[in-house]
Amino acid sequence: MRTIIYLVIGIFFGIILFKSEAASWFRIYEMFQFGSFHMYGIIGSAVGLGIIIVQLIKRFHVKSIYGEKINIAPKERSFSRYILGGIIFGLGWALAGACPGPMFVLAGAGYFPILIVIGASILGTFLYGLLKDRLPH
Repeated sequence: MRTIIYLVIGIFFGIILFKSEAASWFRIYEMFQFGSFHMYGIIGSAVGLGIIIVQLIKRFHVKSIYGEKINIAPKERSFSRYILGGIIFGLGWALAGACPGPMFVLAGAGYFPILIVIGASILGTFLYGLLKDRLPH
């Protein structure tokens, strides 16, 4: 039953991404060219809402739907790793024209060349899993 609920939520989220043009390569291109506020508005509102929700979870000790305490572990502060990771993620996003969420939305919308990007991202994730112990963190 939970799987069906997650599937319905994912489909609903995908429809929102597609209808808001957040999965549009042209909108992403505009964003990286600083030609439109559209994507910055979507990303900025998601980041702002995420900050508010995390703070509410921490302050009011919100529990999960299973009654367990939600524990958000503090992250290690390191400027260089976040800058380097952000640059790599941004370059991949700019080259592919989509970040991970919209990749699946584009595949579902019938843009099948994105399957190459999905395959490459799965391969990259697998390679990271193999090499993560040898990489500086």
